[in-house]
Amino acid sequence: MRDLTQPTVAGTIPALLFAAARHHLLRSALEEDGRRITYAELPGHALAVSRALIAHGIQPGDKVAIWAPNCIDWVLAALGIHCAGAVMVPINTRMKGAEAADILARSHSRLLFCVGSFLGVDYPAMLAPVRPAGLEKIVVLGADWAAFVAAGAAVPEATARARADAVRPDDIADLMFTSGTTGKPKGVMSAHGPTLRAFAEYVRIIGMRPGDRYLVVNPFFHSFGYKAGWITCLLAGATILPHPVFDAEAVFRRVESDRITVLPGPPTLYLSMLAHPRLAEADLSSLRIAVTGASTIPPVLIERMREALGIRVVTTAYGLTECGGLATICAPDDDAATIAGTSGRAIPGTELRVVDGHNQPVPAGESGEICLRGFHVMKGYFEDPQATDEAIDGDGWLHTGDIGTLDARGYLRITDRLKDMFIVGGFNCYPAEIEAALTEHPAIAQVAVVGVPDARMGEVGCACVVLRPGAVLDAGGLIGWSRERMANYKVPREVRFFDSLPVNASNKVAKNELRALLGRVV
Repeated sequence: MRDLTQPTVAGTIPALLFAAARHHLLRSALEEDGRRITYAELPGHALAVSRALIAHGIQPGDKVAIWAPNCIDWVLAALGIHCAGAVMVPINTRMKGAEAADILARSHSRLLFCVGSFLGVDYPAMLAPVRPAGLEKIVVLGADWAAFVAAGAAVPEATARARADAVRPDDIADLMFTSGTTGKPKGVMSAHGPTLRAFAEYVRIIGMRPGDRYLVVNPFFHSFGYKAGWITCLLAGATILPHPVFDAEAVFRRVESDRITVLPGPPTLYLSMLAHPRLAEADLSSLRIAVTGASTIPPVLIERMREALGIRVVTTAYGLTECGGLATICAPDDDAATIAGTSGRAIPGTELRVVDGHNQPVPAGESGEICLRGFHVMKGYFEDPQATDEAIDGDGWLHTGDIGTLDARGYLRITDRLKDMFIVGGFNCYPAEIEAALTEHPAIAQVAVVGVPDARMGEVGCACVVLRPGAVLDAGGLIGWSRERMANYKVPREVRFFDSLPVNASNKVAKNELRALLGRVV
């Protein structure tokens, strides 16, 4: 008899879906606002979406996008895409219409599953003026869902099942766009097999098990909410409870009311819970597992999560989209200092090294660029062989651009980030991408964006602007202009005006010097 405490073994996401249904039957797979889908019911829902996609003419390898917050139908759409042999393209819900249209066009997405209204924004209307010609159909979740699924009734379920069974572990499962330092988001191609192999290790290490209840706060469009989120639930036989918007009070209430056992998230999630005025009287006893990101955090936070929140498994991990989202993880029995100060050791099947500027490994404890090699390194950047060659060297090492050290035990410590990247509220911001957008402003002659400390967000963007001769622009005007054209987390929160920007010998903006200047500019 199979040991259900071990992750389900499968080579593809469709195979995982069917195996999980056999193993977990009447266990709850998805719950949201009174709606419940069991593991036994899940394949039927997924194949209904696949049948509708097939009826529309979607072929294996075609791209189908999802632009929506966490919800049950997001998971059903994704599983339906995977079972149809298509490639899922998740889109960040913070993106504006033009940003989403760029990804839809460059991915050649034929169909889009889209939220209607979210946080007061009409997403289809925002996309309408810039909708790519190649996007054949938009299915609005809720409004169009029933009719879309019904349109697949003419396709036999056996046809959809055969399509799902034909998917192979090396087939591309998803095309996740991640911003790059060159300014344009790049599509990372990841296959089914490596994703499941990596996150089966994740499930095993953190000890997820059948019946766990996972409140997925991290967005599904990100690998933390998708692969380390609902995919891990299918591997473990746990219940997926989607949560669309992070709100400390709502999360706190849901841990109590929904008896949440697994709650990964950024350190701010746990800090807000620890600061909650009802902490002493709240029943958070169900919580068992917490996983946070690669940021270095005080050991006292780990200790308080264990003691005040009662979370028995508290750990940290590190990964990036180009390696499927997971590369290293701490063991739950590591001490608080190790969990807070490092990102753990490489998962089985992954090699990890730190190199100098000549691509040579450095001794333990010395800083250098973090490089990874293993089964889960991406298949490459979509339609961008040059960028792929720049990221993965001839020996198969993925150069992350992150700076860190390895200690004698093989534990990774992140000591710096990509050269210019900064993080706003958990979202990676790449200055080149923001600068490219800001230079379209008619008053701007030159602009450089750097991250600056912020008490609430950790970091925010500061735009350092040189105006065109005779042009007039103030900080409020540029911030307002930016809000109309880019995702909110990319919008500079501060603007400083200069007569000229400092440059180095290559005539490139010297951002270290610029950061120093910002401390003296009023």
